[in-house]
Amino acid sequence: MKKLYDKNELSFALLWIGIYVVLISAADNFSKSLGVERLLTAPACIALTLILYLWLNRYGLKKEYGLCPFEGVPGKYLYFIPLVLLASTNLWGGLQVNLTPWESVLHVICMLCVGFLEEIIFRGFLFRAICRTNVRQAIIISSITFGFGHIVNLLNGRDIPETLMQICYAAAIGFLFTVLFYRGKSLWPCIITHGVINSLSAFANKSAMTMQTYLAACVFLCFVSVSYALYIWEKTKP
Repeated sequence: MKKLYDKNELSFALLWIGIYVVLISAADNFSKSLGVERLLTAPACIALTLILYLWLNRYGLKKEYGLCPFEGVPGKYLYFIPLVLLASTNLWGGLQVNLTPWESVLHVICMLCVGFLEEIIFRGFLFRAICRTNVRQAIIISSITFGFGHIVNLLNGRDIPETLMQICYAAAIGFLFTVLFYRGKSLWPCIITHGVINSLSAFANKSAMTMQTYLAACVFLCFVSVSYALYIWEKTKP
């Protein structure tokens, strides 16, 4: 892994995207075939998280990829209040337990790890590899790639309209997270927000989510994400 990283960071990033997508999708499908949501996905996510963290720690790359304190004045980032709004969207329709207690625990563990993994892979590896030559291009590619990565949910039984909307707001959130990482030098706000958004999906009142409300939530997520990202870009110029 280190030899590939030293030789070509972009190839290293793409390799990790492939490993992540294939392994997690396979684990999800096997878990469903066994009748327990996330039964194999949670251990797979934990294993990948430990591998990546230990690898970054071993080679002194934690700060390079955002595993460090946030740099910046909180007031210039609106005290991260827009991130709280994004994280709360799954609870707007009320609380509902959609999984068994054991499945809920597995889901939360899995989603917290996913927040870490996806931020390190897409915002860390991919963005850093491209931004060596062109920062704006790196932000766009990282955001769009992150959004389109959610097309894999079609393989897990999601509806096409729902998946298309998810791709749109995931790209918008990816844009925000990339700008936030670039300006603040830390991935922790992105990792935490990402993990919370995904974790709370287990407790969303899905019966209240009609196609109209889902579309409204999609528009809200896109608007807040893009607006906040542009605000950060302007207010925190070096």
